[in-house]
Amino acid sequence: MRAARRVALGAGGAVVLLAALDAYVVVTVLIDIARDVGVPLNHLERATPIVTGFLLGYVAAMPLLGRLSDRYGRRPLIHACLAAFAVGSVLTALAAGEVMVVAGRTVQGVAGGALLPITMALIGDLWDEHERPLALGAVGAAQELGSALGPLYGGLVAQISSVMLVGVELGGWHAIFWINVPLAALAAVAVQLTVPGRPAAPAAPGATAAPPNPAGPAAPGAAAAPPNPAEPAAPGAAAAPLDPTGAAQPPAGRVDVVGGALLAVALALLVIGLYNPDPATAVLPPWGLPTIAAGAVAAGVFVWWEIRSPVRLLDLSGTRKGPLLATLGVSFLAGAALLVTMVFVQFTAQTLLGKDELDAALVLARFLAALTVGALLGGLLARKLGERAVAVAGMVVAAAGYWLMSRWPLDLAGAGLVVDIDLVVAGLGLGVVIAPVSSAVLRVSPAAQHGVASAAIVVARMMGMLIGIAAVSAWGFYRFQSLTAHLDTPLPFGVEAATYQRQLAEYTAKVQAALHTEYTEMFLVTAVICLLGAAVALLMPRSG
Repeated sequence: MRAARRVALGAGGAVVLLAALDAYVVVTVLIDIARDVGVPLNHLERATPIVTGFLLGYVAAMPLLGRLSDRYGRRPLIHACLAAFAVGSVLTALAAGEVMVVAGRTVQGVAGGALLPITMALIGDLWDEHERPLALGAVGAAQELGSALGPLYGGLVAQISSVMLVGVELGGWHAIFWINVPLAALAAVAVQLTVPGRPAAPAAPGATAAPPNPAGPAAPGAAAAPPNPAEPAAPGAAAAPLDPTGAAQPPAGRVDVVGGALLAVALALLVIGLYNPDPATAVLPPWGLPTIAAGAVAAGVFVWWEIRSPVRLLDLSGTRKGPLLATLGVSFLAGAALLVTMVFVQFTAQTLLGKDELDAALVLARFLAALTVGALLGGLLARKLGERAVAVAGMVVAAAGYWLMSRWPLDLAGAGLVVDIDLVVAGLGLGVVIAPVSSAVLRVSPAAQHGVASAAIVVARMMGMLIGIAAVSAWGFYRFQSLTAHLDTPLPFGVEAATYQRQLAEYTAKVQAALHTEYTEMFLVTAVICLLGAAVALLMPRSG
């Protein structure tokens, strides 16, 4: 039984890692994708939906499809998600325009976002309350590993030489998505062989649960089928099946479709309102303010619905709301800072330092390595100093790192170790926050809700990434357009070659200066986000 569960956990962790890698993989190749689908480098704001489309699908699908797996079983839903993930990867790899690449990434996001809660639900099926936290931690580690390895993975795979087959590009950034197809197929085989088709019924008190049969239904005499929720259990019988939180499942077939739709609509409206395809004259598009207002209204209706609905996407009704919301708020703001860093440090390395995808990813690796070390350090410090103190200190250190990054000189190539040190400071600060936030939300939640509490932390961080990158990039791209609006692109007609080269050099220098101003101001905004996170962290619960 233990071996079978470990193999199932390995398969589940592998699919979560696959989805997490693709959440961050485009960070490295975003400029190349933008160029190939017809987005000019001076209008990179049009590439923002490539990132936000994936995140929107990821966040919107995460809670809803996890509940659907309660009805249809873990294995069928994982298979469906892996198939959709492969389809989205193919659409992205074949994309020849902005619409198709965004559509492919959104499909990938929907499929990838569902894999985490379904795997958590699988752990709820196979592990008891005492062993479950360790298994959940392993899945969480796979999720975090994806954020650390995603950009480097993308940079490495993008080095595959350009290869054309029947008119289809297989190399370069396209290879990242073509590789997903066999990886998804292998993951589907592993899931078929290891994951039970339906959740097993809990064993009666004192009994030993029969191992799940990955190939199909249990043989006669094995674990009983899940009880019918419409019928009362006989005296002394086992309790109703548990969901990934350990709490009793809602009645069969009850899925909060309304809540899921409201959450998706609210997030979509906020992202659309923040997306400005022409930021030359304003931060927001003409439809920005009314669309954002509509998104805020939809978010309010979502909260109202979740308070009153008998079936909820993330049911944390037994948890103290003040400490919970503060902890989720810190996770939200840390997520915003994290993705802004991953996208715009990569941009900085490729535009101001002139590095290729892999070398730019190696610059970002300073931050990611420090983030990983900080995550380990944060767990150790939180045990001794308490979660709140460590979370506050981490956000303050991160703010200091981003403030230092906002002071980077225009000549980054000559800055020496300054860039590396500043990235390490920011990474350590954000990394230190990860463990205290997770620990605090588990401590204020009943043991029966630890699974859903862990999922809530991930949802909050991903929502922070989605809204943060949309909002901060809207400001940054507006600043770039305003700084370059007066520049005229030199043309090699009617002038001598030497004059043209001089004009081109002057134009390039001014564009580089505008990019430098854009990036450093965005890092300053990120420092403010981290300071806000430190203030919110002061409201986190005290350690017991």
